[in-house]
Amino acid sequence: MLLAGKTGLVIGVANKHSIAWAIAQSTASQGARLLFNYQNDRLRENVEELVATLPDSKAFPCDAADDAQIESFMDRVGKEADRLDFLIHSIAFAPREELTGQFVNTTRKGFATALDVSAYSLVALTRAAARLMTDGGSVVTLTYLGAERVVPHYNVMGVAKAALEATVRYLAHDLGPRNIRVNAISAGPIKTLAARGVSGISKMVDHHKDFAPLRRATEQGEVGDTALFLVSSLGRGITGEVIYVDCGYSIMGI
Repeated sequence: MLLAGKTGLVIGVANKHSIAWAIAQSTASQGARLLFNYQNDRLRENVEELVATLPDSKAFPCDAADDAQIESFMDRVGKEADRLDFLIHSIAFAPREELTGQFVNTTRKGFATALDVSAYSLVALTRAAARLMTDGGSVVTLTYLGAERVVPHYNVMGVAKAALEATVRYLAHDLGPRNIRVNAISAGPIKTLAARGVSGISKMVDHHKDFAPLRRATEQGEVGDTALFLVSSLGRGITGEVIYVDCGYSIMGI
């Protein structure tokens, strides 16, 4: 039980197919008590039904694009737990119209939205959660290879993920003296609710299966177990890194 007596905060569960939910299952299986958010009333029922399957877990409203909601959310978390040991950040968004066609046509508003929700939210949530990490802690976020290489139709999300990866490194530097580690997992393409907004996601998954060294798609549970490693004592010497969980796809040249 690697996480017995530990409390974690999981941000970004939408449904049972969410990577955040796979991480929740992996960490809960090793003894962690988990607290969750739901963005709005539309997602509340889905999240609360899932949360009810985990012992002593609760969910509270929080839109991570709203600083006031983050503060209120963390106040409620602080009343539920005397400390936090880890934070899972699994949030990304860009307007659907920005994820088709060419990146050169990205609008100013779409660019700002993608960077705010997908990258700045990690800063805001980590800052708020860090005050509850009184005995050190671990933060894990989710990224994708589109941060480093051009993936057709990923467009502004690739730029947002690049900003997210840089954010991981700067947060790791700032929070290291407080024994708070910050890392990212770069997962292969997975058909989650968020990923469906990317034009051609099915072709991306099929291509991944054909060319990744393991010749198969990435599974949510594989990402969940890697996050478990990173938030547990097994990952205590790792911070500021991007860990690839993509069946080896990222090593390929052609």
